[in-house]
Amino acid sequence: MIKRPFVRAAGMAALVVTLALAGCTKKSDDTTAGPATRTPGQVKIALVPGGAHPYFQPWKEAGATAKTQLGLGDVTYNETSDWDQTKQNDVLKSLAAQGYNAFGVFGVSPENINATFDDLKRQGFPVASLGSCPAGDADKADFCLSTDVEQAAYKAAQAAIQAMGGSGNLVHLTGNKVDSNTQRRIAGVQKAVDETGGKVKLLQTVTDVDKDLQSAQKAVADLLAAKGTQIQAIVNTAYNPAVASADGVKQAKLPIKVIAIDDDQTILAGIRDGSVAGTVLQNPVGQASVGSYALMKLAGGCTMTTPGVVVDSGSFVVTKADVDTYDADRQAKTEELRKAFDSQYLTCK
Repeated sequence: MIKRPFVRAAGMAALVVTLALAGCTKKSDDTTAGPATRTPGQVKIALVPGGAHPYFQPWKEAGATAKTQLGLGDVTYNETSDWDQTKQNDVLKSLAAQGYNAFGVFGVSPENINATFDDLKRQGFPVASLGSCPAGDADKADFCLSTDVEQAAYKAAQAAIQAMGGSGNLVHLTGNKVDSNTQRRIAGVQKAVDETGGKVKLLQTVTDVDKDLQSAQKAVADLLAAKGTQIQAIVNTAYNPAVASADGVKQAKLPIKVIAIDDDQTILAGIRDGSVAGTVLQNPVGQASVGSYALMKLAGGCTMTTPGVVVDSGSFVVTKADVDTYDADRQAKTEELRKAFDSQYLTCK
């Protein structure tokens, strides 16, 4: 697995410096039920993905930057739950026992994570669902800040269809089949295919190939060996198969258009040399930095205007034309999100 921070540090300090630190008055004698109000220096945030994965690496730097620029008591990053919901629950309990009092969580199980959010909220902790929303219509976290994965997959499939000339066979490589996010991605790709009126055929959807890079490489090698000459384009909606297909198609010297996801160096190099047609970028730095900001405000006494609101953290199609300038758009989106929390999503007295 290739591990590399997705977003350059340039611009992050300037971004976070702009975050206003207006808090709410601490209620030192409040005896009513509910969360205590805390100053920024009393807020200790835990950013907890479901396990180790390259996508989350930017959370580390964004959390450290938020700690410094917002004057937070602490920000920690913990990826030790190993993609097991029970282990993640144990990690969260341990962090709470260590004094962490605000949580940004990528739940292992979208179907069950609301129970975890409920438990944290009962203890008076502000909670953000970051990078993934719970399955179904209810979000028991204060808010969900995540990629609209169906929309991102739709954009990626549209880019693949354009790259392949509007007709032919398309293959979709993605993640865990039972994950609700994967099902949304499948729906997004199918929507784009349906809009071609039969000109594009979805030859195959390959799921469960995002566990690690080695598994993805084997899946891509098997796919190309069996059907490589039949495929006009591959659209990827998960990190490891994107890296594997970018490298695999280039090595096989097949005329397959590849649309990737995220900005691993292999993918960016492929866009520059023409072996990758494009990629759809997400905004993990925005999730961690704006998520930390909003958690600080909630800990200070603000409330969500609409509890459990879902906020799209943004997705961006990048091709050779803007491969060297795309990060400015992502930084602008992150600043826009911060302002939206202040003006739209948070209610502060």
